[in-house]
Amino acid sequence: MNLSSLLFLAGIVAVQQFSRLPSLFEFIGLVVSGLLLIYRHHWRFFALLAGVLWASLLGSWRLSQQLPDTYQNQEVKIQGYIASLPQQQEQRTNFDFIVTAPSGNFPDKIRLSWYYPKLNLAAGQGWEFRVKLRRPHGRLNPGGFDFEAWLFANHIGATGYVRDKPPPQIVSLSPSAGQYFAQCRQAIANRLDAALPGSGQLGVIKALTIGSQNAITQEQWRVFRLTGVVHLIVISGSHISLIAGLIYLWSRRLWAWTGILSISPQRAAALCAWLASLFYAGLAGYSVPTLRAVVMLSVALAAIAWQRNTAPMRVLLLALLAVLLFDPLAVLSVGFWLSFVAVALLIYVSAGRLGRPSYWREAGAAQLATAVGLSPLLVVFFQQVSLISPVANWLAVPVIGILIVPPALLAVVLLFIWPACGALLLQVLDYALQGLWWVLSHMAELPLASIYCLPPPWYAIGLAAIGVLLLLAPRGFPCRYLSPLLFLPLLLVDVEKPKPGEAWLTVLDVGQGLAAVLQTAEHTLVFDTGARYSEYSDMGDSVVLPFLREQGISRVDSLVISHGDNDHSGGAESIFAELPVDKSVSSVPEWAAREHGEYCRAGQTWRWDEVTFKVLSPPESGFIGDNDNSCVLQVSSAQQVFLLTGDIEQTAENWLVREYADKLASDVLLAPHHGSKTSSSLALLEKVNPRLILIPAGYQNRFGFPHRQVIERYSQLGMAWLNAAEQGAISVRSGPETIQPIAERAKRQRYWRTPAPNRQSIDVR
Repeated sequence: MNLSSLLFLAGIVAVQQFSRLPSLFEFIGLVVSGLLLIYRHHWRFFALLAGVLWASLLGSWRLSQQLPDTYQNQEVKIQGYIASLPQQQEQRTNFDFIVTAPSGNFPDKIRLSWYYPKLNLAAGQGWEFRVKLRRPHGRLNPGGFDFEAWLFANHIGATGYVRDKPPPQIVSLSPSAGQYFAQCRQAIANRLDAALPGSGQLGVIKALTIGSQNAITQEQWRVFRLTGVVHLIVISGSHISLIAGLIYLWSRRLWAWTGILSISPQRAAALCAWLASLFYAGLAGYSVPTLRAVVMLSVALAAIAWQRNTAPMRVLLLALLAVLLFDPLAVLSVGFWLSFVAVALLIYVSAGRLGRPSYWREAGAAQLATAVGLSPLLVVFFQQVSLISPVANWLAVPVIGILIVPPALLAVVLLFIWPACGALLLQVLDYALQGLWWVLSHMAELPLASIYCLPPPWYAIGLAAIGVLLLLAPRGFPCRYLSPLLFLPLLLVDVEKPKPGEAWLTVLDVGQGLAAVLQTAEHTLVFDTGARYSEYSDMGDSVVLPFLREQGISRVDSLVISHGDNDHSGGAESIFAELPVDKSVSSVPEWAAREHGEYCRAGQTWRWDEVTFKVLSPPESGFIGDNDNSCVLQVSSAQQVFLLTGDIEQTAENWLVREYADKLASDVLLAPHHGSKTSSSLALLEKVNPRLILIPAGYQNRFGFPHRQVIERYSQLGMAWLNAAEQGAISVRSGPETIQPIAERAKRQRYWRTPAPNRQSIDVR
């Protein structure tokens, strides 16, 4: 049973690595093979094959639930209700929407944006919208968050935006449980806003009570991440289990007091605990992690109610099997792996051990076990391990789990019964969270509070897992002292770097904007940082920093902000906050006037690792338009030349042609102004004569970049081009003879991911 469950999991995981699902003929062959395995009683091999079959079936069904091609980029009238708490950004409001009409093959859950809404949006509201939709698509970068995988795992079949004409209308819908829970969440959020106006901890309280993380700031996430307590700030299995456990204990004692023995107190208490967990998960919006926790808890409560074998590891594996049967796509979630492995580690260090240590010693051992045991997974998923996590969790777990969560839920109830008392209790909890925040923020500033690691090879993960089991084994276990050696391959990872005289250019996929990183043997230059969307989100934090850490880059030698537009400079503050930056260069006073900053001016040159950098524009006199004042940088390696142009348009292009003429010749051109029709003039292209053009544009952006006329111009001149919107991040490595473009979407193609066009196989000689 135990091994079969793990093999079933292995089969499901294998399918998520497929670039395509099995064809009908292949699927029939797998079914026949499964029947033969059953006939020969090879149950373990059948479990592996069953995982492949089940994941393929569910994956195919989920793909069929995505937006049909007939609706792609078309305006559609839909009805439904807002399923999530609306997330306000500077220009738009984002929310999940459950579609009730049209039905049939139309997705039942989509994610929408409404730019400058004229009405207050609330979860649970019924609306009739005119929307423009597209199939799920996300930015794809090395080390970055895989939004497309998140959409697929969360069963979101389309994304799009609301049209203002005809005006959206509020409508009445047939009542449903989902809409009821959404309305409850909104009502609670409104009461919390009124009870704690302006509180810095309001976002944390919302996260713990109704699962909304919209109001948690980037700084708070940074501290929680560095101290390793992120899992405590969201409604997770631990919170649901805590509430269910308290309800179980209270209801069992109360039921026994009534003397009604026709139903045993254990069964009555298990039912009450299960209903409480369902309601709490509903307050969290029935997200995939909370549903997974409810499934796990249901298995444990059922085992208790029916007096089945409740050996902890057996219950855990039954829960694993139940979750995989319920939703095999759960394996795409980081939370799935962290939650199951964490529980397994706690069972491993506690079950079957002799003696009973004190509470604080047991709690400390549990936190140390999870911190050490989860470190290989944290390196794989985040390239980061918190060294102070055991201490931080030793403090934060009882504070949040016992002193914050139960009283916070009680306060929520009181807000509807006795608002003044509920608000007073929330004020007390706010003070407690402020104290915890003060401690955690100081811990996060300690030297070596956390370390960043490079993505490890597969064998290092396996060796580290063996090392964890040895390290956490009881004293006297053979070879236990060898466990630290098994962690070394996880930490001693050799990162590939350019050789002297070589340069690597990576154009990151930041949507409609630009962020590029140029690496030499010992130096790093960041050229623009993408956009900033709100105080909670920017491309510097979510794309550029993860890429730099994935490449083993711990400092930036030069940060170039080509000009002041948000889509080029919005993420810069996150870079400055997280990494040491030796020098900032910009044509904008805001950045050039900073400490260690300087203005970007034509004629500036420097040399790193046998690679020459030369600023070509703007001239000292400058141009009238901000776009034309973009920094233009030419990078010359031993064999190839790169030209980075920012958002220059024809005025600056004509000046470059007159000033430099044939000196503009470059092998790789970063398309000016994202491929707009006001740039990429024929004169510039003829002088640069690139072998490859890289276009930093957003997927199906509202500006229509790259413009059709520009693409036709590239084609007429025989110039190869790649678009980050289609390919994901694009890395170009200069070699002795050829330019080697590597498209991230082609490199990491999966069956549920939008495939890259055939241009991904381009070979630039």
